[in-house]
Amino acid sequence: MGNKHASLDDILAEDMHHWYNKFMRESPSGLITLFELKAILGLQGMSEDANSYVDQVFFTFDMDGDGYIDFVEYIAAISLMLKGEINQKLKWYFKLFDQDGNGKIDKDELETIFTAIQDITRNHELVPEEVVALIFEKIDVNGEGELTLEEFIEGAKGHPDIMEMLKKLMDLTPVLVIIVEGRKK
Repeated sequence: MGNKHASLDDILAEDMHHWYNKFMRESPSGLITLFELKAILGLQGMSEDANSYVDQVFFTFDMDGDGYIDFVEYIAAISLMLKGEINQKLKWYFKLFDQDGNGKIDKDELETIFTAIQDITRNHELVPEEVVALIFEKIDVNGEGELTLEEFIEGAKGHPDIMEMLKKLMDLTPVLVIIVEGRKK
């Protein structure tokens, strides 16, 4: 890929052999730890929220819960981010947002994650508090202050403006570019 900036299409065009070689270069043991992921992404010195978000992403992709991301989990994560169906992505978002694992997401969990993502991607185009307020205004029809998975998916799919905001906030293209090209010093 050289010096040119990768697009999602470029990333998708890469074959499995390339991804395997990249994975093994980054982690010769065949397993990536949370510490190694942060090093690969160049994420030292982050805010506490951003650090917590990266932890949550790691544990979400560590599907078997063994404390490592292996090649299959790595490819599944990249595949989901790049070409997953909308329901798959919304389920993943929900799992990521549900920091306490209680099967519901509240305003604090959403604000924390959105703020953390902005710390990592350095994209501050949207104000997390405003996005969260809008999401709960439109989706939390019962006014409980919490969203179940079903409410979240149906609500997001039923409101194109919310889907657009989620896509902007959850755009992990900068992270994938770092994985592919390495962090520019």
